[in-house]
Amino acid sequence: DASTNNTFYTNTAVGILGNFSLLFQYIFLYFSKCRLRSTDLILKHLAVANSLSILCKGIPKTMEGFGWKNFLNDVGCKFVLYVHRVGRGVSFGSTCLLSIFQAIIISPRNSGWAELQVKAPKYMGFSIFLCWTLHMLLNTGFVMFVTSNWSNYNITKKKFYGYCSSVRHDQTDDLLHSLWVALPDIVTLGIMLWFSSSMVFILYKHKQRVQHILRYNISPRASAETRATQTILVLVSTFVSFYILSSIFQVFIATFYQPTSWILDLDALISICFPTVSPLILIRTVLYTVTYPKDYCQETPCVGVH
Repeated sequence: DASTNNTFYTNTAVGILGNFSLLFQYIFLYFSKCRLRSTDLILKHLAVANSLSILCKGIPKTMEGFGWKNFLNDVGCKFVLYVHRVGRGVSFGSTCLLSIFQAIIISPRNSGWAELQVKAPKYMGFSIFLCWTLHMLLNTGFVMFVTSNWSNYNITKKKFYGYCSSVRHDQTDDLLHSLWVALPDIVTLGIMLWFSSSMVFILYKHKQRVQHILRYNISPRASAETRATQTILVLVSTFVSFYILSSIFQVFIATFYQPTSWILDLDALISICFPTVSPLILIRTVLYTVTYPKDYCQETPCVGVH
């Protein structure tokens, strides 16, 4: 309906502006000679993945909302849905990598991860490359069954998703296929929750240690790392919330013979919620108050440093 469409348009616009602002901020800081944290590499790829996910879901749904139903051919449907799923997967994977590396960074120097604190930045680029590669490979099978609404398949063999369709299978096969596609996300979710729990435990132990220390004796860097960790915990909590909602709707879509329009609309809306909200969490908290303490700048002061 009109209210759902307006909400979707607003989320799409805010998400695109937020992620592009995040990327432009990094470009500006690069030319300002600011030295970035190692985890900023992950945030850059997170913004790119979010942008791809929103663009490939938001623009087609916006056109569909204006009454254009069959504007994509087979190649267009395969491309749009493939890029959206890759962007969505990399977005989730990047959030997981953030929780992993941040848990390693803030771990005590006498812990079992002390050695990894030195090696972690060296493996960050490879981890991101592996994340993109895995999701590009995992989603190649998905696009084989995607088709346009005006393809040559018999209408009884097609399952409609608004502006695109897929070749219909048995309901059990569709559900099993959905579970198989969701398996990497479930593994990602488990890893993310494990390292997020580790961060909470580390922060709790740190708070106990510093309770007897006067506030002015706590180093700014330690405070910055604490704020960065809290930001990532908020990001992970947001991811988990939207992922659970998205999974519920994905099960409904896989189970129903023909998903209703409101289920498809809500699923599309929820799928872009995390890419929309995540840059809003990161821009102010990470870029301005956490990522760039004064001693991290080389020649030119970093914008927004407090």
